[in-house]
Amino acid sequence: MSLRIDSEPVQTFSALFELRGSPDTGELTLTTPIGNTLAQLHWSPGEALLKNGSDTRRYESVDALIEAATGAAIPVGALFGWLAGRNENVPGWRPELSQLANGRLQATRESPSPRADLRIVFERS
Repeated sequence: MSLRIDSEPVQTFSALFELRGSPDTGELTLTTPIGNTLAQLHWSPGEALLKNGSDTRRYESVDALIEAATGAAIPVGALFGWLAGRNENVPGWRPELSQLANGRLQATRESPSPRADLRIVFERS
């Protein structure tokens, strides 16, 4: 997973990831290429947690949790749909689903500014 935010200065984030669950209840683990855990994100109705080592922070929603972990608001509900091949409509976002069969997803946030580019390479387990 990589995320580029065209802010001043440009921000980039990349990590290996494991996504489980659904938009309502799920888990996202972010790791470095050598396998060190960067963060574990857990969400369920009424609770969103970011675990980073021994530090645990609570957020009001999964969207706020994802933004804290990656630096940009990524529409988690739509992400599950996009990965399943559904062209979920999210204002400001434009998904490119043509490469899903090859394990690739790209989505661009055009508004609000700054522009963000999300790229995901994945395997289904």
